[in-house]
Amino acid sequence: MPTHAVTNQVPPLPETNTVTANPALAEGLRRWAGDAAYDEVVALGERAGSDEAREWAVQANEFGPRLRTHSPRGERIDEVEFHPAWHELMRVGVGAGLTATPWLAAPGSGDHVRRAAGFMAWSENEQGHGCPISMSYAAAPALASTPALADRWVPGLASRTYDFGLRPLSSKGGVIAGMGMTEKQGGSDVRANTTRAVAIPDGPIEGGATYRLTGHKWFCSAPMSDAFLVLAQTDAGVGCFLVPRILDDGSRNLFALQRLKDKLGNRSNASSEVELDGTWGALVGDEGRGIRTILDMVASTRLDCILGSAATMRAALVRAIHHARHRSAFGALLVDQPLMQNVLADLALEVEAATTLGLRLAHAVDEGDTALSRLGVGVGKYWVCKRTAPMVAEALECLGGNGYVEENGLARLYREAPLNSIWEGSGNVNALDVLRAIGREPLAVEAFRKEVQLGVGHSAVLDRAIDQVDELVALATQPEGVAGARRIVEHLATTLQASLLVRHAPDAVAEAFIASRLGGDHGATFGTLDAGLTATSARTIIDRAWVR
Repeated sequence: MPTHAVTNQVPPLPETNTVTANPALAEGLRRWAGDAAYDEVVALGERAGSDEAREWAVQANEFGPRLRTHSPRGERIDEVEFHPAWHELMRVGVGAGLTATPWLAAPGSGDHVRRAAGFMAWSENEQGHGCPISMSYAAAPALASTPALADRWVPGLASRTYDFGLRPLSSKGGVIAGMGMTEKQGGSDVRANTTRAVAIPDGPIEGGATYRLTGHKWFCSAPMSDAFLVLAQTDAGVGCFLVPRILDDGSRNLFALQRLKDKLGNRSNASSEVELDGTWGALVGDEGRGIRTILDMVASTRLDCILGSAATMRAALVRAIHHARHRSAFGALLVDQPLMQNVLADLALEVEAATTLGLRLAHAVDEGDTALSRLGVGVGKYWVCKRTAPMVAEALECLGGNGYVEENGLARLYREAPLNSIWEGSGNVNALDVLRAIGREPLAVEAFRKEVQLGVGHSAVLDRAIDQVDELVALATQPEGVAGARRIVEHLATTLQASLLVRHAPDAVAEAFIASRLGGDHGATFGTLDAGLTATSARTIIDRAWVR
C-alpha cells in the first residue's frame, strides 16, 4: 500500500440544517413561537449549515479586521476594514431579523423566541459577528427610556437591511449599535468610570439633551457600529449616553480608535480602545441613573450570552459525534464503544439543557415576564457560560489531535468558549448580581420558585433539589451567602434546567440529567455518567443529538 494512502480519516462535516438537526431547538421553537416562526428559522438553519456559510466563518476569522486611523491624505478617519465574508455573515443575520426586530412586534407574539432560536441556529456557524447583532438587539429596551431617541433609532435597529458604512442616520437603511462601559481603571466596577460628561444645550443630536464626553473606553466592541450606549460621569452621577459615529449634520463625531485588541478568540469581531475628546452624546434616561438604564441593555445581551454559548456547545457536540461515527479504534467505531458513548451522551445532556433554558427565557421576554427573566437570565448566564469551556474542551478531546488543528473548526470554538463568561460580567459579578436580585426583588424569587415547581413529582431527587431552592434563597440574603454565591447559583441553574427537561425533553435525557447533575451520580469531568444508565440510554441520547 502506498505510504500516502488515507484510511480511517473522517470525511468533511456534511451540510445540514442547524434547526431540524437539533430537536431541542426545533421543538422549543414550535412550542413557544409557532409554526410560522419555525418555518422562517428553518430557512436560516439551512443557510447556517451550508458549506458556503462555513467558508464565510473561516475567512472572517482568518482575515480579521484591520484598523485604519488615517486616510491617505492624513485625515483622521478611525475606520475598521472587514473581509467580505464578515459582511455576508452580518447581512444574513440582520436580514433574518436577529437584531431589534422583536421589540416592534406585539407582546406575546413569540418573536423573541423566533429571534432567539435564529440567533442560536446562525451562531452555531460563527460566533464573532454575534456581538454587534446582540448589541443591536439589546439597545432597544435601553433606548425605550427616552422615547424621542427610541423613535429615531429603534426602527433602524429593527431593520432587516444591513447597511454598512459611516453615514448619518437619515441616509441609512438599517443601523447597528454597540456599547462602551469598561474603562481600564474600573473593569466591572463601572461606577469607578472616569469618563466625564458636560451638558451643552442644543448640540447636534436630535432626540435628547446633549453633552460632550471626555475619557477613554478600554474595551469597545464593534467600533464601526452606527451608535453606542456609553457610560460617563455627570454632576448627578453616572449617566448613559447615545453616541453616534456620524452626527445629524453629516460630520464625524470625535471617536478616536486607539488600537484593536489582540484577543484570544472572537477574532472576526473588532474590539477597540476608544478615546473620547469632547465627543457628542445624547442623554438616555435620567442623569445619574445611567447604570440602571444600561442594565436594560445588559439584561438582553446576557440572554444572548446564554444563547451564544449554547450554540457554541452545539457546534462542538456535532463535530464530536460526527468524528465518532466515522473513526475506528481498537476494532470498532468510536460511537459504538461504551466509554465514548458515556462522553458523548454527557455532552449532549449539557447542550439540550442549555438550549431549552435559553428558549424558555426568551419566551419569558415575549410574555413580559420580567420577574422570571430577571433571576432566570442571571443564573443561566452564569451557569451555561461557565459550562461552555470545559464542554468544548472535552468535545475537542474526542477528536484527539485532529481536533487540535484549525481545519476541523473545533480549535476556533475552543478559543471562543470562555468569551461569554467574561462578556457582560464575569462569574463573580453574575453570581453576586443573582444574590442582589434575590435580596431585593421578591417577585423575581417567587416567579423562579413557581417555574421550578412545575417539575415537582417527577422524581424524589428533583423534588429534593426543588425543596432546597428555598433554603439557598434564604442563605443568599445572609452575609455568609456571599462566599457561597457560586454554589447557590449553580444549584438554582441546574434545578431550573432539570425542571424544564422533565417537561420538555425525552425521559432518557431528563433522567440522566437529574441523576448526574442533581443526584450526585457523576464525577468531576464529562463522561462520568452512571455505567448502568449509559448502557441503557446513552445511544438514545446521542441519536437524538444527531439527526440527519
